[in-house]
Amino acid sequence: MPADLAVIGLGHLGLPLAQAAVAAGVQTVGYDTDPRACTELSAGRTPVEGSLTASEIRRMLSGGFRPTTNPAELGRVRTAVICAPTPLGADRTIDLTAVGDAARALAARLRPHTTVLLESAVPPGTTENYLLPLLEEGSGLRAGRDFHLACSPSRLDPGNRTHVHSNTPKVIGGLTPACTESAAAFYGRLTDKVVRARGPREAEMTKVLETNFRHVNIALVNEMAVLCHDLGVDLWDVIRCAETKPFGFQPFRPGPGVGGHSAPVDPGHLPYNSRTPGHPLRMVSLAQEINDRMPQYVIQRCATLLNEHGKSVRGARVLLLGVTYKPDLADQESSPAREIATRLMDMGAQIGYHDPHVLDWRVRELPVPRADSLYEAASSADLTVLLQHHRTYDLQGLAVKAQLLLDTRGATPAGAAHRL
Repeated sequence: MPADLAVIGLGHLGLPLAQAAVAAGVQTVGYDTDPRACTELSAGRTPVEGSLTASEIRRMLSGGFRPTTNPAELGRVRTAVICAPTPLGADRTIDLTAVGDAARALAARLRPHTTVLLESAVPPGTTENYLLPLLEEGSGLRAGRDFHLACSPSRLDPGNRTHVHSNTPKVIGGLTPACTESAAAFYGRLTDKVVRARGPREAEMTKVLETNFRHVNIALVNEMAVLCHDLGVDLWDVIRCAETKPFGFQPFRPGPGVGGHSAPVDPGHLPYNSRTPGHPLRMVSLAQEINDRMPQYVIQRCATLLNEHGKSVRGARVLLLGVTYKPDLADQESSPAREIATRLMDMGAQIGYHDPHVLDWRVRELPVPRADSLYEAASSADLTVLLQHHRTYDLQGLAVKAQLLLDTRGATPAGAAHRL
């Protein structure tokens, strides 16, 4: 059966988009090259940890959603949205391999008048310099004349129940004004507000600005956390006071590191030949350097606390609480917990963990013991470290039970624990 929409890439971006489309009454097919993912979805199970729940998947299936590995389905839709992952490589260059694979699969079956949209997080210029040539060469069609092409970067915030697809404005930048309007007509079915950018580069750069804004400000408060600790100042009280200012300030809070799927992007690191000269965003690189240091700072604080209580890291029993990158989700993408656990293990500590959303956790391919009873584990551990504040944690009770508690999220009551 033909569908109105094909979502290409059934991961953290694609599944929520498909969910929103099905809820809006759009006949949707989901395409992925991973047979396991499609098998899991067809059985009503989520293939991506921390994404949709099984009940949400089942509602999508009952609403007509069809996951498939058959690329022929891509030639039967009016709209195709590329939601392929774009991970960072070791050199901090964005890897567009999955976007390229999606484009080639679509191009071989692209029909005239189809609207092609890119939601993957990409550097500015990707839609025109990378995606467009692949689609035109593979299809023999001309973008802006034979088919519509636009970029609309995802603004997904996993776990956020307040800001969802329907009430989060979508930024759209089309290759031509007609491309923009075709994209706007599609997204207008899913969201209350559509924001038209001047073109694809402006839409792509919007995502770069939004992501870098977050990382730079987190880096600022992370540096403030280190400074305030050295000066004996309560940073959490400082933030509480500062956020009362009704203008010119937006509160961010420090933590043990930055995780998630949206990595900071420097347009000087483009994955194709038309690179920008020089290094235009030095602040972004500095922010990344600062945020990357936070797991080591947590280790330093752990060692100091243990030493102040007459214990060494070597042989110490350390309990890590919350190993996901975000509260109340199972997603572990880029969570600092793994690096912190690895460093503690290298120093000879005995590591255990507790997380209500993660039943099996491995570091260096080795299983980490999971605490069945949180209070018992905290009372027997030499040091308990709160890395993620899940709602199920009773931090006041935990502070009473734990021998020594380091709170990296500032979630415990003042004076109840050592805070970052």
